Amino acid sequence: GIKISKLLCANRGEIATRVFRAAHELGIRSVAIFSDEDRLQVHRYKADESYLLQSDEKELSPVGAYLDIETIIRIAKENDVEAIHPGYGFLSENTTFAKRCEEEGIIFIGPSAENLHRFGDKTQAREIAIANKIPVIPGFQQD
Repeated sequence: GIKISKLLCANRGEIATRVFRAAHELGIRSVAIFSDEDRLQVHRYKADESYLLQSDEKELSPVGAYLDIETIIRIAKENDVEAIHPGYGFLSENTTFAKRCEEEGIIFIGPSAENLHRFGDKTQAREIAIANKIPVIPGFQQD
């Protein structure tokens, strides 16, 4: 299998703290990211390394910082991160983020970009389930 030695959690707070705890238990170095407003938050100090989310091109809002895909990818690349765990919310179901990780050779801990795209469309997801003989709740179907 694949051995990960350094993992970034692209999230904050309790979610990130739990990811870091699991990483520590597996012997994986953890990397936190934080917005300026979150500089004193616990998740930053629970990781082995932490980096401020900042961009030379634009000002990042407290929440927008955690949605800035290119800044997160840049931090990961500059710090030899091998895998990114998106946590919950923010970028966890973002096809573009998963695809950018794949393009940069970073393991995205979650569904592939293709599956995020396929299952993000509820109609297509239902069709895939039916084609694979997975029971679905009866509902409106177009012929």
